[in-house]
Amino acid sequence: MHALALLLQNPDQLDPEMIRRIVGACLVIIPIIIVVSIAVVMIPCWFVLKKAGFTPWLSLLCIMPTLGTLILLYVLAFAQWKVAPAPVQAYWPPQPPAPPQPPQG
Repeated sequence: MHALALLLQNPDQLDPEMIRRIVGACLVIIPIIIVVSIAVVMIPCWFVLKKAGFTPWLSLLCIMPTLGTLILLYVLAFAQWKVAPAPVQAYWPPQPPAPPQPPQG
């Protein structure tokens, strides 16, 4: 990256070997960045699909980052989920036990 900065500062000193090394480094780094970014989106989609009752293999749509992920979001948003909704649990403070009732008679 320092070589790229030096190249941008002095464009009249274009060294073909330096350009070859910069391009070679970019050809290694850019695919790694793409794979990591796809994995960052695909793994949560896998778990969301599994919890929603769909096949988790639909998360493979995330391989096409823009269009595939958009299709997946629409599938999740407008499909009937195959799971029962979780019961709503509200917090209620514990009630004290009722006082004993006197015997009637």
